[in-house]
Amino acid sequence: MSSTSVAYTVKVEEASPATEKRPSAGPVYRWINAKDGLLELPPGLESPWKFFSDTATRIPSKPLLGRRKVSDGKVGPYIWMTYQEAYDAALRLGSAIRTLSVNPGGHCGIYGSNCPEWVLAMEACNSQSITYVPLYDTLGANAVEFIINHAEVSIAFVQENKIPAIISCLPRCSSCLKTIVSFSNISSTQKKEAEELGVSCFSWKEFLELGSLNCELPPKQKTDICTIMYTSGTTGEPKGVILTNEAMMAEVLCIDRLFILTDKVCSEEDTYFSFLPLAHIYDQVMVTYFIYKGSSIGFWRGDVRYLMEDIQELKPTMFSGVPRVYDRIYTGISSKIQSGGALSKKLFDYAYNYKLRNMENGLPQDKAAPLLDSFVFSKIKQAFGGRIQGLLSGAAPLPRHVEEFLRVTSGAPITQGYGLTESCAGCFTSLANIFSMIGTVGVPVPTIEARLESVPEMGYDALSSTPRGEICLRGVTLFSGYYKRKDLTEEVVVDGWFHTGDIGEWQQDGAMKIIDRKKNIFKLSQGEYVAVESIENKYLRCPLITSIWVYGNSFESFLVAIVVPDRKALEDWAVNNLHEAVDFKSLCEHPKARKYILDELNSTGQKNELKGFELLKAVYLEPTLFDVERDLMTPTFKLKRPQLLKYYNVQVDQLYNEAKGAKA
Repeated sequence: MSSTSVAYTVKVEEASPATEKRPSAGPVYRWINAKDGLLELPPGLESPWKFFSDTATRIPSKPLLGRRKVSDGKVGPYIWMTYQEAYDAALRLGSAIRTLSVNPGGHCGIYGSNCPEWVLAMEACNSQSITYVPLYDTLGANAVEFIINHAEVSIAFVQENKIPAIISCLPRCSSCLKTIVSFSNISSTQKKEAEELGVSCFSWKEFLELGSLNCELPPKQKTDICTIMYTSGTTGEPKGVILTNEAMMAEVLCIDRLFILTDKVCSEEDTYFSFLPLAHIYDQVMVTYFIYKGSSIGFWRGDVRYLMEDIQELKPTMFSGVPRVYDRIYTGISSKIQSGGALSKKLFDYAYNYKLRNMENGLPQDKAAPLLDSFVFSKIKQAFGGRIQGLLSGAAPLPRHVEEFLRVTSGAPITQGYGLTESCAGCFTSLANIFSMIGTVGVPVPTIEARLESVPEMGYDALSSTPRGEICLRGVTLFSGYYKRKDLTEEVVVDGWFHTGDIGEWQQDGAMKIIDRKKNIFKLSQGEYVAVESIENKYLRCPLITSIWVYGNSFESFLVAIVVPDRKALEDWAVNNLHEAVDFKSLCEHPKARKYILDELNSTGQKNELKGFELLKAVYLEPTLFDVERDLMTPTFKLKRPQLLKYYNVQVDQLYNEAKGAKA
């Protein structure tokens, strides 16, 4: 990346040559607007509670938290809780927590899908300097139990439909968990069951009545632990990412600066649609940001079938999504355009290409073709409710064609970001209306500086003319380590630099493009991590196979596999089930044989507690063992994944097309 061509980043430190212990590292870059120093907290900001309390004091009657009530199978309009009502509820909840001898620095679990109670429990913890710990079950069968014990959670706020799951793990975690508070009601049977194990249970109403509005709030420090957020990403147990008040608040101010400088100024006139899990850092930071700005936050019903219907009702101005959702919206709109007749499609294509050319030539989205926005693209804006002013995408790479389509047709700028739990959500973001950043994750945010570190074993050189290497981060919004796991922290934080495990490539304009993963861990399009070696080892317990290569990527939502079956086992099955003589190669191509192996593999996976997204949707049966001669394995018989993908590229494409066809 030459210094003359970089428009949006600035070099603040020179490159480092390789040493005996460390590979070479490229120069350190910041976003050009942070060239004189990273964004830091102003004096007087010690806790996210101040964001909430200041906004509630400024606009007490403004709607804050909204949801739709469902009664007799019918759904109504959004019903709202004001900032004052939410503030009072959070104070009462925080006071009630303290009556149970849970003191500042204690740990409180929150378990449930997005709703007002989730946010109120979070703010109750913030009010009393209590660390909140999101609980969620997508990390594996025993994740909730593990997190409760590892984080020493003493009280948990739990959605009503999750209470049976919490009670079922109480025999193994009641030494620390002493109180369960339902988001709504709790049955007398559930209370009795929990109390027999020494755990008290309260309905939401009962717990509110324990609290007081006149409670004294403890002093707060920006170094206090705000949340411990457990994440997967390795083959072992979930890791507790420690995020301080300072990291959380700096991320919020960072988002604000980015909006002001590149996009729009958010205010109390905005409405945010919350549906990405609050148990993950992305939506949690966005919700905290919109509380800081005095905006309204409406929640979805929790059912993906009604997602677009909820958006139509809420009519949000800001929307955070993941590629899978945007891809679904794109597919739906595209099919309507295709079925609209030749003339309307011709008009759409003309309008699309005209506006695209203008945007490629540097015109901002709203000035590239305003008349066409009104007459051709207005229905697409209506898909987001008609008031949308900003679209954000994160968690996995957004396919280029989807990003381009939304940039041209949605009537709002779309920005793609990159972040991790360890970076308190976004650490890179593309800049609104900078069309050259399409297909990239943009520049470092104002709280972060970044460099690439060479990965010689993968052929990535951070000092080459096209710098490639592991993305390393340093700055204000980084985590403070993994809870009780100094060993894991020291593996990824070296000399003050957090090593993300993602391979990036600097672009000529200073944007970053994610091109690979250092370890054999990747994300699916819905944002779930897949530790592929661990999964393969579990599938290898199936006696019908001798080798397996599981494949997935960040543009697909499911896994496929190339499988070498055990010849004798499959031929024995064929004798009893096919009633026809076929050679082994033909047997591997037989649809019934493929289905049999797929079903048996998924059965093995389920027995070994693989999660739903880790199960296979399609398999190709390879009659020949993977070997060194075809460069598919190392001499020590480890799979060479890039080479396998190159060799089986056609078959992988066929598997995805086949599986999608079956789903359709």
